[in-house]
Amino acid sequence: MKIGLQIPDFTWPGGPAELGPTLARVASTADQAGFEYIAVMDHFFQIRAVGPAEHEMLEAYTTLGFLAAHTTRAKLLTLVTGAIYRYPGVLAKIITTLDVLSQGRGMLGIGAGWNEEECIGLGLPFPSTAERFERLEETLQIGLQMWSDDESAYEGKHYRLGRTLNSPQSVQRPHPPILIGGGGERKTLRMVAQYAQACNLFNGPELEHKLEVLREHCANLGRDYDEIEKTVIARLDPGTNGEHADDILAELQQLAALGITHTHTSLKDTSSVAALEIFGELIIPQASAL
Repeated sequence: MKIGLQIPDFTWPGGPAELGPTLARVASTADQAGFEYIAVMDHFFQIRAVGPAEHEMLEAYTTLGFLAAHTTRAKLLTLVTGAIYRYPGVLAKIITTLDVLSQGRGMLGIGAGWNEEECIGLGLPFPSTAERFERLEETLQIGLQMWSDDESAYEGKHYRLGRTLNSPQSVQRPHPPILIGGGGERKTLRMVAQYAQACNLFNGPELEHKLEVLREHCANLGRDYDEIEKTVIARLDPGTNGEHADDILAELQQLAALGITHTHTSLKDTSSVAALEIFGELIIPQASAL
């Protein structure tokens, strides 16, 4: 079981003036503690499940570039980018830039997008559900073409690119890993089987069923189910002195038994360096054996 850090909130002590130094300490500590990934949400307003819209929210890819400069080993990604937020060719260029400047640690985390409030607020398009999924699939196709040797035009229903040039190319070959977020059984999990190296699912009662649906899509498409990394987000609180470490390990063991290979940890206090150090000392070494 691999452990990653998800940072969903930036409303921290000290306000905007201290966000940079605090985030640098958090990233450096997580990197040294052995977290496999560091992820941020790709939202422009804070989401309801975390806090009010007015809470601080940093733009995702500027933040990941900052994190790349303060880490040396953790992979960097969003959980997850809405496909409607950026033109696909530009998004592929952004991920490539992250991968090059981090020396091969960039990933594409992507989904169809759902937050209509921030789209209306900032003037972003928010098409129908069906169209958002069409745009997601075209974005995946465009990204894979840009990470290949094929510079020819792309003609889709929603996007038309005259030349899919991508220079410099990504450090990771054939391309940075793709993670698709969401548990939609007909479209999302089929795209995972067809295009992705990882999926991110909700940690709930339907998790085992979703994994079986993914297995079926893999069988239908001739994809090896076991080569796809299965991930979830879980709020894991180690306690002030690590007193909850055994409970966390028991939960991780249950997830591993289902086939989950990676848990993105959302801490109660994400800015707490002490909590990250507890993970590095007490939890990550044991989780790696699950």
